[in-house]
Order: sequence, then C-alpha cells, then structure tokens
Amino acid sequence: MNKSALATVFLVVVIDLLGFGIILPLLPFYAQEFAASAVMIGLLYSVYSFMQLIFSPIWGSWSDRIGRRPIMLLSTFGAVIAYIVFGLAESIGVLFFSRVIAGMMGGNISTAQAYIADVTDSANRARGMGLIGAAFGIGFVIGPATATALIHPTFHEMVANAGFAEFAAWMGENRYALPGFFAAFLSFCSFLMVLFKLPETVDTSKPREKVFRRPSVFTPKFWRLLADQKGKSARGFLIPLVIGFFLLSFGESSLYSAFPLFAEGQLNMTAEQVGIQFFYIGIIAVIVQGFLIKSLTNAFSEEKLFMTGNILMVIGLGLIPFSTSMFTLAFFLGLMALGKSLNTPTITSLISKEASEDNVGAVMGASQGLSGLGRMIGPTWGGALFAVYFGLPFVATALIVAATVWIAVGLIRK
Repeated sequence: MNKSALATVFLVVVIDLLGFGIILPLLPFYAQEFAASAVMIGLLYSVYSFMQLIFSPIWGSWSDRIGRRPIMLLSTFGAVIAYIVFGLAESIGVLFFSRVIAGMMGGNISTAQAYIADVTDSANRARGMGLIGAAFGIGFVIGPATATALIHPTFHEMVANAGFAEFAAWMGENRYALPGFFAAFLSFCSFLMVLFKLPETVDTSKPREKVFRRPSVFTPKFWRLLADQKGKSARGFLIPLVIGFFLLSFGESSLYSAFPLFAEGQLNMTAEQVGIQFFYIGIIAVIVQGFLIKSLTNAFSEEKLFMTGNILMVIGLGLIPFSTSMFTLAFFLGLMALGKSLNTPTITSLISKEASEDNVGAVMGASQGLSGLGRMIGPTWGGALFAVYFGLPFVATALIVAATVWIAVGLIRK
C-alpha cells in the first residue's frame, strides 16, 4: 500500500464529507420551513442521487483517461458552490437547485475509490475501501454534531455575548444558512488539499482501453460492457454485485426521509436529537471501517463479511418501527449501522477486483451511479410509504434489501 497517498485521499474525503454530514440531518427540517410535504422531502434527497446516477459513470470514465486529480478538483469545487446556494436558499426551488448542483458534482467518492484501488493490492483492498466508509462515519459523527451546535440557540447567545449581536440575530433569523456556508468552507479546504497535496496515480500518456466512452446506465450497451469486465480475480459476478450495491444504497437512503419523520412523529424527537442518532451511526462506522476491518478481513473472507453485514442490516432496518424509546431506536440503528459498516467496504473491494486495470475508475463510477439510483429512489420511497403508515417504509425496505443475502450466498458458492 502507498500509505501516504491513502492518508491524503482519506483526509480529502473526510473534510468534504463533514459538509455532507452537516447538511444531511438538517435537510428535512429546512424543507419544512418552505411547507414541504413528506414526499417533497424525499424528492430533495432523490434529485441529488439522480444527478449522481447520470454523472458518476461519466466522472469515473474521465478519471481513467485524464487522471483522478482533475475530477476530484472539479467535484470538490462544485460542492463549494452547491453549499453556498444551500445557505442562500429562500424557497424550495432554490433548495432543489442546490441539491442538483451537489449531485452533478458528486464524483469525488467513486474517484476516491478508484484512487484507492490504484494504490492498494488485493490483500489490502477492503482495508483501503474501509477508509472511505470511515470517512463517511466521521462525517456522520462530526457533521451532525456541528450542525446541532450551529443551529442551537445557546450558540447564538454565545455569539451575541461575544459582541456580535447582529450576527447572532442573523443566525436566528436564517437558522440553516450558517451550516450551509460552513459546509462550503470545508469543501473548499478539501479542494485545496487535492490541489496541493494529492499525487496523480493515472499515467495519462499510456494508451488505455476506453470501455465506457459514452457511459449511460439507461442503455443495453452499458450493461454489456459492464458484464465484459474481467479483472485479475474476476468471477463473472460484477453485475450481481452492482445490483447488490444498488439495493444496499436504496435501503440506507430510505432512512434519510423516513427516519427523521418517524423520530419526530412517533418519539417526539427534536432536530438536535436526530442529529445525535446520526452521530451514533457515524461512531459505529468509524470504529468498524477505520479500525476493525483489517483484523476482520484477516480472520474472515470478504464474501462472508459481506453476507453477515447484509443480514444485520436487514434485521436492524426491519425493527426500527418497533422502537418505543430513543434507547431501543439506538439499538436497532446500531444493528443496521454495524451491518452497513461490514458490507460497504467488502462490496466495493469485490467490485474493484472484478474490473480490468484500465477501467477501474469507470467501473467504480458505474457502481456509484447505480448506488446513486438506489439513493434516488430510497428517500422518495421512504417518504411516500411513511405518509401511508409510519412503519411501512422500514419493514418493506428490509424485505427488499434481504435479496442481498442471496447475492452473498451465490458469491460464496461461486
């Protein structure tokens, strides 16, 4: 492993995802300021993922051809613009526009995964991919906590007592603006790290196989090209893995709209308390993917960890509507988070090993695009089912995500 390069790309993703973690728990409450319905809140999450579905394969393909750094520079700077628009939003339309920009420029995760594949060998691939999951975890830990602090009246009082009464009054009147601007600042810091610290891993002077010349998940050619990928450890299982990635992302993202509504409506939790739950999920992701994944992959195969994670995620997700308090909710969320922390680094590692060397970026971009499709459908699905019955989005989604267990069984047999 190239530990220096891994550390740099990890920090780049961590800083950028801190901004994501700030915005994520606030979005439903921000949308309600503009009288948005549960379905509209789901669409706010979905439009971001829809744009990722379109653009992630494109950015992944281009990263194979022009290098990882240019794509990561573009995506991190695009996030800066998206968060500024978020902070300036005065209508639901502008809020939607900010999510469109963020989704279009959300190519940094798939490119970072391709970067990790470039600098790790097969034995250390899952550990390297775990760093991305740990980065997400840190984003969920520090981001929501930061968001909670920035919108809390106590913080506004502290600012006023420090002699900035007008600024404190502005924060009170524009409760969600400062988190957006702070997220933009963090993404700009990530942009500067890529610009000055991240070395390139792609030899752009080398002739490369151009598989995804015009990537589009809506064409049969896309799926044929995806199926034709043959990496060094390929077993012809790429498409089932990508479908599994889609289902897992669908399951997780259904929480984005349904979970805050459930927590508020059934357990009388505030925005701050919802942020604490996201913090808790992030802690689990950091511990498992940042520290335990190396030992786990040494003791067990990636395929078995993938299956175990899927089982735990299904159980935790399906039990959420049976929560009677914050504590039981935390237990069920913990099961789901543990499962997600096991299956995310293993499935991304397995997908990268199915790709040919010259098209790792394209394949990771394609998988992130399909993952984006799951994240597009999930929030709208969750919001719509929640409007029917509060427990329906969790139980129904768990039944669908259970298909990933059978994918893992087939992979082990293969």
